[in-house]
Amino acid sequence: MTTTPPSSNGRLADTVRNLLHQKQGPLTRELLLEPGGFGLGKIPARSRPTDTTDMVCGYCSTGCSLKIHLRDGQAANLSPNPDYPVNLGMACPKGWEALTVLDSPERATTPLLKNARGQFEPVDWDVAASTFVDRFRAIQQQHGPHSVAFLSTGQMPTEEMAFLGAFAKFGMGLLHGDGNTRQCMATAVVAYKQAFGFDAPPYTCQDFEDSDTIVLIGSNLCLAHPIMWERVMRNPNDPRIVVIDPRMTETAMNATQHLAIAPKSDQSLLYGVARILIENGWIDREFIDAHTNDFDAFAEFVQPFTLERVTRETGLTSAAVEQFARTIHEGRRVSFWWTMGVNQSYQGVRTAQAIINLALMTGNIGCPGTGANSITGQCNAMGSRLFSNTTNLLGGHDFAIAEHRAKIAGILGIPEAVIPTENSWAYNEIMEGILRGKIRGLWVICTNPAHSWINQNLARDILDRLDFLVVQDMYHTTETAREADLILPAAGWGEKEGTFINSERRIGVLKKVRRAPGQALSDFNIFRLLASYWGCENMFRNWTSPEAVFQILKRCSAGQPCDITGIEDYRMIDARGGIQWPYSKQVPDDRQQRILFEDGKFYHPDQRARFVFEEPRPLSEPPGREFDFVLLTGRGSASQWHTQTRTKNSAVLRKLYPEHPFVEVNPTDARRLGIRPNDWITIRSQRGQMRAMAFVTPAVATGQVFIPMHYEETNCLTDAVFDPYSKQPSYKACAVQLVPATG
Repeated sequence: MTTTPPSSNGRLADTVRNLLHQKQGPLTRELLLEPGGFGLGKIPARSRPTDTTDMVCGYCSTGCSLKIHLRDGQAANLSPNPDYPVNLGMACPKGWEALTVLDSPERATTPLLKNARGQFEPVDWDVAASTFVDRFRAIQQQHGPHSVAFLSTGQMPTEEMAFLGAFAKFGMGLLHGDGNTRQCMATAVVAYKQAFGFDAPPYTCQDFEDSDTIVLIGSNLCLAHPIMWERVMRNPNDPRIVVIDPRMTETAMNATQHLAIAPKSDQSLLYGVARILIENGWIDREFIDAHTNDFDAFAEFVQPFTLERVTRETGLTSAAVEQFARTIHEGRRVSFWWTMGVNQSYQGVRTAQAIINLALMTGNIGCPGTGANSITGQCNAMGSRLFSNTTNLLGGHDFAIAEHRAKIAGILGIPEAVIPTENSWAYNEIMEGILRGKIRGLWVICTNPAHSWINQNLARDILDRLDFLVVQDMYHTTETAREADLILPAAGWGEKEGTFINSERRIGVLKKVRRAPGQALSDFNIFRLLASYWGCENMFRNWTSPEAVFQILKRCSAGQPCDITGIEDYRMIDARGGIQWPYSKQVPDDRQQRILFEDGKFYHPDQRARFVFEEPRPLSEPPGREFDFVLLTGRGSASQWHTQTRTKNSAVLRKLYPEHPFVEVNPTDARRLGIRPNDWITIRSQRGQMRAMAFVTPAVATGQVFIPMHYEETNCLTDAVFDPYSKQPSYKACAVQLVPATG
């Protein structure tokens, strides 16, 4: 046996110490911290910027401001903006990684045209634009002008959305175009319009801190909007937090009351609570009489919603229902919040209005810390709702109203005759139109329906039936791009300019801080190019830049509830830390945080809000003998975003969520089926199936399972049913079966 001499041991120890504690060398120098300037504290010398600029994030509707660290005019790093009234120096993982995903090797860098062999070949922009025009025009000539449609997004700046909608409808002569905001916010839009007279979320993020009672319905705020949840945690009032959700979500774990209702029984609960409030006189009769209509009819309508009925339909105890009603009554400032758990439902509009009814009848609206508050999904869903020219005419106007068409035609300097006199089909109607052969060409911009649309197998079959599919995206690898005939490479967030409008109606500025790769162009410049090739460039001669379009949209908003005529330019928005609409030139309001309806005046002609209600309907696909579980879907992680088009391109974000799809199963059901933690199991519905790893947890009730929405396979299971008023898909509840793995 050979032994190492003591002197050798000493030398080895010295070598190891020197390696661990190097006093100099490239890695050591990189770890040295130096003053970063610009209020950034100390940072590694290699990361020290030469300048900084602020702009809003491009993921969710929170609308955080990020401080972009610039080196020689190009973004090199970022950090949260401590002075912005929304995020107050905070950012979620997606925001921190917002620049990283721009460097993905999956970026689309040149136009790609599918050849006769079904393979993509790179082409120049002349060929791409000429092919776009020739193919779509040929379809229109053969099948009529409305045989081509477009599907847009809530991820692009407002100015690009407006350009797309104006070019497609006024220049190309299309009638049908919708956005993926139909999948998240259509329910809230219709609910607000019918109740308030306009699509008007009334709140500001400060309300999270001003409430003493916070009611969250179908909202996992911790994961879906983590910065908003941080605002709740800053609330100095020790608020009571009520979470209404079938699942014990991360948010429900931190609630003072969790009402684990049966899936889609929200309406019965809310109507039953309204009945209790009325019976006990726990309502604001003065507010009701002065500012609302139809309350007496509503009070009569809720009488059948007795405790016995509510407990039977929701699965809650009488004590829990009564405690919820008492909590609302005892609160001085009660705010009601909802997200996709309400919106993505076959009866979402009436459920949202049941929430609005509670706020109206208790006078919890128009004051700090109150409101019936829909939290938007995407970074610019609000911009899409008002200015995308899809199912609304620019500025929240109506295609079917002659005065509105004349106003917009005059502002744009175009013939009134080119403006459609009817509204577009909704997203689901466009997809059905393809199935029926009415739509033969489709232009998809910055969205991914082959992944995100409900009943995915049917959705892909529908896309396969098109004569010509154009996909315009920053990545060439999305599920929809792989189906395309032509791919147009687009710049992403940080590579172009414009504005976003967040959940609280705050307009924020997006800036170009990076060069787009290869031949990729901003969507704005793609629309300009295509308008030129289409031969209608003169119609858009004043649409020279995003900020020029912003000035046009200001004029379109004049006199509307969303009036922004008082905003001078992008510089003013930047200097003010964002500006909420309305901001009228006639009545400017310079408060940084502003809520709506402080004067009790709503947007109906009589300035009164309306109680809207309807008998609830049972689950559209209840569990049965074969498909004996109810599938719930939703946000799976604060690090994933929608179809993961961007977030999967960050190594950091991928480490923060499970590698494989997972399904949450209750321990009782797992024991009955012989399922152990991390077993692979198959989940089947009448439409398709997927495999996922079992996560055994009491977070879901027996008879229910949960799968995150982000995985490609999830929408093989979901059922294509829609709210009759908003046409929003019901992603949240359908019948499935579990099949344990064998072998």
